Amino acid sequence: SQSRRLSGKRAFGALALAPVLLVLVWIYGDFRIRQMDSLMKNAPKSAMAVVQGNIEQSLKWEPSFQGETLRKYIALSLGTKPDVPDLVVWPETAAPFYFLFEEPLTREVVAGIQSMGTDFLFGAPSFSMRTREDIDYFNSAYLVDARGRVLGKYDKAHLVPYGEYVPFKKWLPFIGKIVEHVGDFQAGPEGAVLPWKDFNLGILICYEGIFPDLAGKAVKNGASVLLNLTNDAWYGRTSAPYQHYSMAVFRAVENRRALVRSANTGFSGFIDANGRILVSTDLFTDAALTRRVPMLSGLTPYTRLGDGFAWICLLLSAGLVLFSKNHP
Repeated sequence: SQSRRLSGKRAFGALALAPVLLVLVWIYGDFRIRQMDSLMKNAPKSAMAVVQGNIEQSLKWEPSFQGETLRKYIALSLGTKPDVPDLVVWPETAAPFYFLFEEPLTREVVAGIQSMGTDFLFGAPSFSMRTREDIDYFNSAYLVDARGRVLGKYDKAHLVPYGEYVPFKKWLPFIGKIVEHVGDFQAGPEGAVLPWKDFNLGILICYEGIFPDLAGKAVKNGASVLLNLTNDAWYGRTSAPYQHYSMAVFRAVENRRALVRSANTGFSGFIDANGRILVSTDLFTDAALTRRVPMLSGLTPYTRLGDGFAWICLLLSAGLVLFSKNHP
């Protein structure tokens, strides 16, 4: 078959188009960043503190260490009191017991919250009893006000296979979980938000932060800010904590929401709606940080459509390839 030669004029046009498109993308990006900076500057703000307890994974679920864990988190939280935070955020399962059920430990947490005099969001396992033998377990986040009253609870929606539940357990009964917990976790509703003051909080527990659709659903349900509560002690000093943290940047940019991240051993920090990491802790350190966070509204095209635009581009590209082959 005879191949068609590309004319010099068409080749020059194609080469000239590429830098033009790059400049247009740069102009649009610069405009949107400036626009978001202005929106963040003028948006209502809430002071939030993230607390990183740096609890070793091997000790995290030890009954004899639970009280010490709570006292450490409370002490670090009280260290932020001069910053007057509106909300103190602890990591995933920072309270390693059944809150409201195990009374001595519950009283210790409530007393710490009352001494702080502000609202708290913290991770803890929870359960719901249908019958004495039929119990549902959840990986949860509790929102508690300054008086110790529970304002709401978020249950993790996207569970970790073999970490929080065993797939095909009916057919593979000999396979167990790697997380210490009684029974399998159940999944909560996707995109659920927690009403707080005049806003809604969008919660992402652990690796829920790597899934764009979960953050998008929370924002579509009215989340003014995203909060990622995670452990990450499992990863040790590998590249995984860095990768996990970097993915949170995309959730902020996709939805134009600030993202507040509280991790047990790091990284904890604050990401603005343009994807800038404003401040961050180091790995495996005790830390507490406070920052004023803009509470934003509105939906981005990505929040509305998800990967729809990418699929449209893919289909158009495939169509053009087919068209060019049939019309040489």
